[in-house]
Amino acid sequence: MEQARPGDGSEGQLVRRLIEQGTRDPRVLAAFARVPRRFFVPETAQGESEADRPLDIGHGQTISQPYIVAAMTEALQLEGRERVLEVGTGSGYQTAILCELLPLGSTIRTIEIVPQLSWRAQKILTELGYENVAFRIGDGALGWPEAAPFDAILAAAAPTAVPPALLDQLAPGGRLVIPVGPDPDHQELQLWRKSADGALENRSLMQVRFVPMTGGPTGAH
Repeated sequence: MEQARPGDGSEGQLVRRLIEQGTRDPRVLAAFARVPRRFFVPETAQGESEADRPLDIGHGQTISQPYIVAAMTEALQLEGRERVLEVGTGSGYQTAILCELLPLGSTIRTIEIVPQLSWRAQKILTELGYENVAFRIGDGALGWPEAAPFDAILAAAAPTAVPPALLDQLAPGGRLVIPVGPDPDHQELQLWRKSADGALENRSLMQVRFVPMTGGPTGAH
């Protein structure tokens, strides 16, 4: 999905930094070059919009560090034909990156439990011309069952254990990228895969710090 974005050169600096930090997928790097992070940062934090760290977006939530957004996106290994679910719309920045990686005929489904954040993200993404997004306000731990199965699921908040509904809604061959842990000081980013016969395997990618996933019980896996 090629969409022109107004830029001031800062996106090029961000891409160079991501390459230095280890991001290799050219499609992911191209997506970051087309999505200015400043559009998704509150006015009070505009001066820090290009900082390589998470920023407060209100309601106890953050916009993630660009490096972590890139690492999670790259781990999904998107090729452009997938059915994708995002859990935790937040600022909408990660949503925009995912939209850039899929054609206009596909739909990114994104869930946010805080209505004000979902409304703000919807407004920003609409103004930027993203049309291949469906929004839902609700408990992301429950997934989006009527639209399942998904080839890729990305969660931007950390449950204490992986919600069973998200694993159930993975298609054969599907990938789930999710931070997991009891608190921000004890979390790891996990990559789960579902094989053709439904078997699940997972591995740890790195240590991370995310806001907790809120909502109903998540169960355990």
